[in-house]
Amino acid sequence: MKLSGKVAIVTGGSRGIGMAVATTLAENGANVVITSKEKSRLEKASEKIKNSFSVAGDIRIIDDVQNIVKKTIERFGKIDILVNNAGIFPKVKPLHEITESEWNEVIDVNLTGQFHVTKTVIPYMMKNGGCIVNVSSDAGLKSFENFEADAYTASKAALVMLTKAWAIEYAKYKIRVNCVCPGIVETDMTRPYLATEADRAMADAEHPIGRIGLPKDVANAILYLVSDDSSWITGAILPVDGGAVTR
Repeated sequence: MKLSGKVAIVTGGSRGIGMAVATTLAENGANVVITSKEKSRLEKASEKIKNSFSVAGDIRIIDDVQNIVKKTIERFGKIDILVNNAGIFPKVKPLHEITESEWNEVIDVNLTGQFHVTKTVIPYMMKNGGCIVNVSSDAGLKSFENFEADAYTASKAALVMLTKAWAIEYAKYKIRVNCVCPGIVETDMTRPYLATEADRAMADAEHPIGRIGLPKDVANAILYLVSDDSSWITGAILPVDGGAVTR
């Protein structure tokens, strides 16, 4: 198997893209640690994913992150793969209506949380190398008409640049850092925006390939980036969006 003997941490692994990633990595031989602040949902997800181990925690809180990493090391002795997937999507509203607390919540989860996890995992990877994949968004690559989610786009664009910076900074330690930028993917987070046939048709039309994505579409891309098949790839920003950013 592609990932036999590898140990992976997947943040936000209890549902949606994160759960699909965790499942795919496990199916390919990895021991997978899934994290989420939603403990009951996390435990149910872990029961469905073979070779998985769950640790509840909020990535906004550095003590929680340190506990996740500590328990991973205690159980497996190393960390080979980190998928920074956890994120939130705010209520869509124009800039002048966004409150400071709404802005801070999105930045804290989507950006500062990724900083906490990566900062804590990196020292373990510096010993033997590793792979990090940040989950950004096509909204981090271009502006979309009538898409009023400024904190979200800011956080996802920042992840793109952090990917490039970390890739350069840690290449000498044989740590590869890449980024995927999904388009609209059918998950619990996006389902409210796909409630009617008209909504679905509009979302499908945003993607030249003719449909929105599935979590497995993103998981397959991440599998490639954390496997030896991509051993000469670092600092890459990969749209996984049915062509949306090419418009």
